[in-house]
Amino acid sequence: MEHTPHKPRASSKSVLKTYWRHTREYPWAFTLLVVGSIGIQIADLASPWFLRQFLNLMATHTPAPTLAPQITIIVLCIGLVSFFGWVMRRTQSRSIMYLEMRVITSLYTTAFDYLLKHSNAFFASNFAGSLTSKVGKFARAYEALFDSVFLEFFPTAVFVLGAITILWLQHPIIGVILALWSVLFVGFQIVMARRRLPARAARAAEDTKVTGALADAISNQATVALFSGYAHESSIFRTATERLKEATLRVWYGDDAIWGIMGLMVISINAILLFVAGRLWLLGMLTLGDIILLQSYLLGTFDRLFGINRVLRRFYDTLADAEEMVAILELPHGVADTKDAKQLIVKNSSITFTDVSFHFHTNRPILSRLDLSIAAGQRIALVGPSGAGKSTITRLLLRLYDIQEGSIEIDGQDIAKVTQDSLRDAIAFVPQEPVLFHRSLMDNIRYGRRDASDEEVVEAAKQAHCHEFISGLADGYNTFVGERGVKLSGGERQRVAIARAILKNAPILVLDEATSSLDSESEHLIQDALATLMQNKTVLVIAHRLSTIMKMDRIIVLEGGTVVADGTHDELLSQGGLYHKLWSIQAGGFIVDDEE
Repeated sequence: MEHTPHKPRASSKSVLKTYWRHTREYPWAFTLLVVGSIGIQIADLASPWFLRQFLNLMATHTPAPTLAPQITIIVLCIGLVSFFGWVMRRTQSRSIMYLEMRVITSLYTTAFDYLLKHSNAFFASNFAGSLTSKVGKFARAYEALFDSVFLEFFPTAVFVLGAITILWLQHPIIGVILALWSVLFVGFQIVMARRRLPARAARAAEDTKVTGALADAISNQATVALFSGYAHESSIFRTATERLKEATLRVWYGDDAIWGIMGLMVISINAILLFVAGRLWLLGMLTLGDIILLQSYLLGTFDRLFGINRVLRRFYDTLADAEEMVAILELPHGVADTKDAKQLIVKNSSITFTDVSFHFHTNRPILSRLDLSIAAGQRIALVGPSGAGKSTITRLLLRLYDIQEGSIEIDGQDIAKVTQDSLRDAIAFVPQEPVLFHRSLMDNIRYGRRDASDEEVVEAAKQAHCHEFISGLADGYNTFVGERGVKLSGGERQRVAIARAILKNAPILVLDEATSSLDSESEHLIQDALATLMQNKTVLVIAHRLSTIMKMDRIIVLEGGTVVADGTHDELLSQGGLYHKLWSIQAGGFIVDDEE
């Protein structure tokens, strides 16, 4: 499990490597995209060349019918070049659409699959809203980055190098001047963009904080209302948006200054090259067509290079957006299958904790050298004061966390050496506060066994006494329950969770206060269902209700992360000690039970 927070963002190199790994899965589309991009620039460079030929022909000859064939050939060449450019643009656009949407879909899937397998500790330290935002920005950033490279950077490089080469071949001094200026102009933009990267990263971080603050307040709206926290939450959100505003303005003001300097650089080079061209024309070294060619290439170069700053800004913005998610992708899973993990094979469902120690923080141990053996088919209750380790034991059995010392075995198989899926397939878990998907009741119950028929789902619902209230709903089993099941009462959510466990019918059953949200009538309704559910299973129950505890084969009393007593209800009461104390101080047979 993670003992320290993950790094906030990955390096730009890591982001580009991640994107390239997904891009190269489509080599033909990528190749066609490159060919199309180069072809477009060739057409853009060739058109002014043929226009130069056309103008020189007109400037050096008097009009005569004998020039018609030459004019026709030049015009035909211009038409063919334009058609070639059209074909290349179609090739480029189709290739980029094909490639981008497939890669973006793959990125969403990669992020979802990897994120969901992080441990409970990871999700306890991160807002769901922020994680959702990071996944979306990570996938969408690919489109912006890819467009920046293959619709801006790469075409610009091809065109400018081509223009410089052609001008150098015509008049070396003009080619050299344009080349030196282009290097200076692009270098200035790159240096400034990189120097501005921390400011952009800071803005991206503030944007994520705004999203997190918004998600946190919305997801806890009921608490905000009950504690009159509107003004307080508004203050928190306003502070976050103010910080985002300040970070954004710092980026914008810096960009505006860079644009101003670039404008002066463009004005200067245009004046210098036109002056040089004018001098060469006076010396008879340049024709009218040459000047038109130079101006066409200069305008094309200025247009493309001037846009580099805008593209670099977007490029680094999107890099910053993607870096947070890539950092999560680079973070090893807190709980992971070993390379040689095997499938858990459950025959008897005996459970053994041997010398188990566990802590969330090194200075706060939860379990200390715990030894506990549960025979196959045995039903045990875990009781003890808050912080004793009851809920932690069930979560370690499900391997939601990894232990620091010792071992946990099911039928002699170390759960750290089997696959997590096979382990959890063998255990049905009903938590104290079940959370449901924003899906239909049918889908929520069927989650216990996703290949179950509708009839099997309904039968499980009947056994858990869900069928009564579900039948009274307008849409019945097709009723959507709202985010986290908020449209149902606590007792109804609990019965749905029990129905899910009944449908799963796993050999090991874990009930973490499974009846805590039920009123007395509802509890009475499902006691028989629970009794049926427990048959021929190994059962662990965290409970404080008399009706639940007294039916268990054994009661394990925990204190300070160790077993301090073990026996039946009558045996433990006769021994005195912690169990007798807990029993005596609670009227009606209730034992204190807070979740660890």
